Formats: sequence, structure tokens, C-alpha cells
Amino acid sequence: MNNQLGASLRKVFNPPPWFHSEMDTGRDEDTLRNVQVRFVTKLQPPFKAPTTSVALPSNLTRLGLSAVVNNLLESVNDEWKHEPFDFLIDGEFVRMSLEDFLLAKGISAEKTLEIEYIRAVAPRNEEDPSLHDDWVSAVDGSSRVILTGCYDGLGRIWEAAGVCTHVLEGHGDAVTSVGIVKAIDKEDDNLVVATGSKDKTVKLWKIHAEPHAENMKIGAYRTLRGHTAAVQSVAAKPTADMVCSGSWDCRINLWQTESSEGDIVSTKKRKKGSKEEETQSEGEAVSTLVGHTQCVSSVVWPEHGTIYSASWDHSIRRWDVETGKDTLNMFCGKVINCIDVGGESSALIAGGGSDPILRVWDPRKPGTLAPSFQFSSHTSWITACKWHSKSWFHLLSASYDGKVMLWDLRTAWPLVIIDSHEDKVLCADWWNGDSVVSGGADSKLRISSGLCIS
Repeated sequence: MNNQLGASLRKVFNPPPWFHSEMDTGRDEDTLRNVQVRFVTKLQPPFKAPTTSVALPSNLTRLGLSAVVNNLLESVNDEWKHEPFDFLIDGEFVRMSLEDFLLAKGISAEKTLEIEYIRAVAPRNEEDPSLHDDWVSAVDGSSRVILTGCYDGLGRIWEAAGVCTHVLEGHGDAVTSVGIVKAIDKEDDNLVVATGSKDKTVKLWKIHAEPHAENMKIGAYRTLRGHTAAVQSVAAKPTADMVCSGSWDCRINLWQTESSEGDIVSTKKRKKGSKEEETQSEGEAVSTLVGHTQCVSSVVWPEHGTIYSASWDHSIRRWDVETGKDTLNMFCGKVINCIDVGGESSALIAGGGSDPILRVWDPRKPGTLAPSFQFSSHTSWITACKWHSKSWFHLLSASYDGKVMLWDLRTAWPLVIIDSHEDKVLCADWWNGDSVVSGGADSKLRISSGLCIS
């Protein structure tokens, strides 16, 4: 580093020892190009650094840039504690040296470069695993509690890591899918959930929030019969009055969540200890969506009149609930295991299947079914994908390779790789905004918390 550059940097910060090693690329320091940089952010204090323009060596990467910002923050706040940052230039993440980035994007280094910094999306805590008796096949984190489904035939409600409040008993085979139908709110403290199983049924459950509950066993209030093969996926209508289910029988059934005229009501009451179980109603499908030719592996019901489905027949379809017709039929060329709808204007479709590539389609673009984005860091089948509910950019994926990855549409590389499972990851979801929950063939529910989604 030449004397002038070193003096310029030292006015702003005292670089840690590793800062120099990061810059050591074998290049003659006298010929090293300098870049004039100004850091900006949308973060609120204490994350706002001085907007002073500084001269930096052009071979700095994310690590060195983070050191600069941390020291700028420390220069105005003696109590500042260093933390990692990510950086964007013209809305795209910097995942190489400044010089390589500028060359790749055709950006001139002669003017002052404006670099936006955000808090790095990285889990600050890895909670102790929540143990199950078999594979954890499904998880839903859309409520303040976590709902899991397991190959032992049980559903479970978790209040926190290791704290199971309720056990859902009644299925005769593995629970393959779960979904929150209605979350607890101020007007009603009953949580309503749906579970689908290899026993060909969908069951609905009402869980009353009780303080200090622990492994409380409850039965379903409604059993929905009509599929002729294992149920693989369930999803609830936003208004909570209906659910849909996809099955190995290639059909999507739509069900009411409450009893109606024509329901078969069981009159049998079985004694359990000194208690009698509540009468349970059984319902038939109110309609069926037909078109897929193989297992319906994933269903999503994001808005009132529209259902999305994915299948092992290599297609993703969008259905008009009222007419029962598909309004979009995308042939993807691969078995599709999972889909989710979200991102910009809640219009993007993310999907994963029988290869390591997570794909994102924008069905608003006419004339092409090619994915708008493809992410290829996994090394095996993708089993789950989920958009963040409050971000247009962030989504996660899970895979048989044992990893959960967090993605941002502004870069082709994963922001975070969560590698806490010891076997295949079968399911994953967001929880409480800044946590990721996942389950797998290691029979564990894992919670990675403290992520910064901006």
C-alpha cells in the first residue's frame, strides 16, 4: 500500500491484521488501482456511517469492505461492536473484488463509487434440536408456534426449541404435510391446522392456547376422506374456510373446514381413561381439480380464487377455483417436488425438484416459460422452497444434500448455507420473520434464528 493511500485509510480506521492479508493478491502495491468510495445505507442509527468519501484498494472484497464500514461506525461510536455487512452496487450484490465487479459490469472507476451496505443475512443463533421419533417430513412456521409432521404419524406444536405443547394423534400412517389454517389472534385463541397423511386422509385440528401445556394429546375435530392414495400436500385458503390437498391419486381436492349439511357425523364416542372423546365430523370434497397425470407434490393457495400446484408430471399449474380450470400450465422438464408463490408483487413462482437447481419463474412475462432466475449451489434434489413474507428478494430452499440455503434474487450465490442437519432435509420454512425452521431424516427440527432480512 502506498503512503498516500495508507494515510487516507488511517484517517478513517485502523485496519485489523487480516485486512492487509485480504489485499495480498501478489500485485505490486505501487501499481494497485485505487477507487474512491462513498458508503450509503437505508439502515437506521446506530448503523449509519459517515458518508465521507475514502480511497480504497480496488482488490478489496466483501470482507475488507465490511472492515472499512465497521471502522467508520466505530469512529463515531466508541461502543460499536463489529458485525458483518453485505454490499450492493447498482442494486447487485458484490461477490468478487471491486475491480473484478467494475470490469464485469462496465462501471468506470474514475468517479466516486456509491456502495450501499446492509446487515449480512446470517443466523446469529442455532437453537438446540427438537427431537422427533422419526423423519420430520413437514413444517409450517407461519404462526407464532411451529407445526411439524412426522413419519411416526403424529403432528406436533412447538412453542420454542424443545418445547412441545401439543401432540396431534389420529393418523394411521406417516404425516406427509401440514399447514396452518388459522393462526391465533386477538378475537380467537384457537389455532386451526390441517395435516395430510399416507393414510389417504386430511385431518383438521383445533388447538386451544393453554399456558404451560406440555405434550398434550389432542384429536382431530374433522376428518376429510376422498383421496384414493397418499396425501402429499395441503394448503389453506386465506379466509380459512377451506383447504385443498394434493395426492398421489393425481387429484387436488377442495374441502370445507367446518361441518355443513350432508356431512357424515360420527356418533361413536370412545372412552379414553375417564374421558370421552369429542364427536368428530367427516367431510367429502366439495370439488376436485383434475389435470395432473402423476403425484400432486405441492399445492399453494395464496389468494381467494387461485390455487397453484406442482406435480411429478413435470408441470406447474395455476387453477381458477370457481371454474376448476387451469389458467396456466408450465411444462418444466423435471419432476417438481415443491413450489411457493411470492417475491415481487407476490407474482413469482419458485420451484425445486429432481435436480439441484432452484428455479424462479415470472408468469407475467408473455411468450416464454424459461425461468427468470436459476440457483445451482445445491448438490441433490430440492425438497422445499419458501419466499419470505415481507421481502421481494429473499427465499430459502432445502435439499437432500442436508443443507438449507438462503437466497437473494440480487446475487447468484447463496447468502447463507445452514448445514446443521445430519441427513436429508425434507422441509423448511420461515418463522417469526428472522428465523428459519427445518426438519429432516435425522428426526430433528432445527431453528436458526437472528437473521437480518432487510
